Amino acid sequence: MQLPFVPKDAPFNEDQRSWLSGFLAGLHSRLSLQEMPSASPASATASSSEAPVVNILFGTQTGNAETVAMDAAGVAKSKGLSPVVQALDDVDLPALQTMSHVIIVISTYGEGEMPDNAQLFWDALIAETAPRLERLTFGVLALGDTGYDDFCQAGKLIDMRLEQLGARRLLARVDCDIDFEDAAAGWIEDALPKVASERSATAAEAGSDERPIGKPARPKWSRKSPYPSRVAVNRLLSREGSDKEIRHFEFALGDSGISYSAGDALGVMPVNDNALVDWILHWLGSGHDASVDGVEGPLGEALKHRFEISTPSKDLIAEIERRAGDGELSHIVKNGDKEALEAWLWGRDCIDLLGMLPQQGLSPAEFAGLLKPLQHRAYSISSSPLEAPDHIHLTVASVRYRTFGRDHGGVCSTHLADRIADGGSTGIFLSPNNSFRLPEDTDRPVIMVGPGTGIAPFRSFLQERRTSGAKGLNWLFFGDQHKSHDFIYEDELSTFSEQGILNRLDLAFSRDQDQKIYVQHRMKENGRDLFAWLEDGACFYVCGDATRMARDVDRALHDVIAEFGSFSPEEADVYVANLKREKRYLRDVY
Repeated sequence: MQLPFVPKDAPFNEDQRSWLSGFLAGLHSRLSLQEMPSASPASATASSSEAPVVNILFGTQTGNAETVAMDAAGVAKSKGLSPVVQALDDVDLPALQTMSHVIIVISTYGEGEMPDNAQLFWDALIAETAPRLERLTFGVLALGDTGYDDFCQAGKLIDMRLEQLGARRLLARVDCDIDFEDAAAGWIEDALPKVASERSATAAEAGSDERPIGKPARPKWSRKSPYPSRVAVNRLLSREGSDKEIRHFEFALGDSGISYSAGDALGVMPVNDNALVDWILHWLGSGHDASVDGVEGPLGEALKHRFEISTPSKDLIAEIERRAGDGELSHIVKNGDKEALEAWLWGRDCIDLLGMLPQQGLSPAEFAGLLKPLQHRAYSISSSPLEAPDHIHLTVASVRYRTFGRDHGGVCSTHLADRIADGGSTGIFLSPNNSFRLPEDTDRPVIMVGPGTGIAPFRSFLQERRTSGAKGLNWLFFGDQHKSHDFIYEDELSTFSEQGILNRLDLAFSRDQDQKIYVQHRMKENGRDLFAWLEDGACFYVCGDATRMARDVDRALHDVIAEFGSFSPEEADVYVANLKREKRYLRDVY
C-alpha cells in the first residue's frame, strides 16, 4: 500500500518517508471540537490533573455519526471523563499513538466507502508504515444501512485494522441499521463505564481529580420527534420545456427554536401517497383500520407514515423471488449479480414486485414484516440564517417517471410538491453538517461546484458572504441541461454578480450544443486561474451527485493541479490530500 502523504518515488528511504508523512500530517492537523472544553494536544491524549481523557473520533457524511459522537461525549462527562471529540481526518497516526482510550463512531458512505472526513485517516492506517498501536484501547460503533451490500463496511474495516496493529478492543463492535438511535445509545452506555473504570485507575495513580460534568442537552426536534413546520412557499423554478421539475420550498420555523448554519441539511419526514397505500391494502385484502400482529396501530396508518412502501427491501426482494417463480429474477438473485439486480430493479417499486404474485399472495403480517422503516430525506439548505432567520429554504427536484405502465414518484419530493396543501405542514428537523462550512477567514477565496440542485448550499454561502460583509472572492461553477429551461436562480445569481458578491460564474449547459459540456470541462478550461486561486488559499467545495459528477470533478481537480502546478500524478495526489487536511476541499455529495 502506498504512503498517503509522501510518494514512493520520492528520494527518501522508508524511515525518512514515515517520519515526513507524520510530520506533514501533524503540521496540518487541527482539533475540531464542538461544545467541548478547549484542548491542547497534550490534553487530548494524556491524563492531566483534571478528569481523565477519552478521545471520541467520528467519520460522517451526513452528520449522524458526529451527532452520536457528541452524545457519547455527554455520557463521558457524566462518567467523570474529559471527552475530546475530533473528526478522524483531524487525527494523524503520531497523535493516535499517544492516545490511551479511543471511541470511534463511523458511518459507511455509498457502496462500502469511507466518509469524506475519514478517508485520509484510513489511508494512513492501512499504509505499510503504519505504526504498532499496542498502547491503544478502542471501541468501534458503526452506522450503516442493511439496504446496501457492504453494510457498515467502514466500521468493520477500521475495527479489524486497529486489531491488526495491536490495539486492544474495549468491547465488541456494534453495527447499527438506519434506526440507529437505541442501539447506539446502548453501546455507548456499555462502553463509557468501561473507559471510566480503566481511566480512573490510571488517573488515580497520577493523582487525577475527577469532576463529572453535566450532559449537554439533546436537540428538541429529531427524526423521532420532528417539528411540524408550515410550508410557506412552494415555487416552481424550472421553466416550461424542461425535462426536470425543480422547486423552491420555504419552511417556517415558527416557535421551534431551530437555528441553523449555512452548509447544514434539513431532514424532512415524508408521507406515502394515499394511492399506493390503498393499492397495497386492496392487494392484501385488508382494511385501513385492520390490526396486524407486529404492527403498532391501524395497518393503513402504518403503511402511510411508518413503512417504506416504494423502494423494495432486500427481504421483500428475496421473498418475491422465492415465491414468484420468475426465471430472470431467480437467475440474478442466485448468481449474486449485484449490477444485474440493480438494472432489473430500476423503475420497479414494491407494487411492481407484489404484482408478480397472485393477489393476497402475502398476508398483511408477512408483508409488513418484510418492510423497512420509512426514512427521512435530507436536503442541503439553500438559505443563510443571516438573510432568512425564520425560514429554511430547500431546492428540490421532484422525481417522476413512468415505467411498467404506471406513474411513479419520489416519496418525499412528490410529498412536498403534490400532497401538502397551501399552508400545510410537514415534519422537519435539523441535520447539522459541521464538515461543510465557509472558512472562518472571510477574506479567503471560495470556489463552488454545484450543478443542478447542487447549487443549494452555494446559494446559502453567497447569501452568507453578502450579509456578513465577507471580502473573499467567490467563484461558482453551475450547469444543467438547457440554459433556457434549467437555469435556476438565474435572477439571483445575476444580482450577486452585479453586487460584486459573485466574482466569477462559469456555466455548463450540457445539451445546448452537439458535444455535452459539464462543470468538470469548465474547470479544465479555466484551470490556470483555478490553480492560482488554490495557491492563494481558496477553499474548494462540491455539492451534488456522488456517483458520477463528484468523481468527475475530483478527477478534473487532480488534472488541473498536475498540469498547472507542474506536478506528477503522485504529487497532485499529495496536494489534494493537503487540501482535505487543511479543510479546503469539502464535499456535500449524495
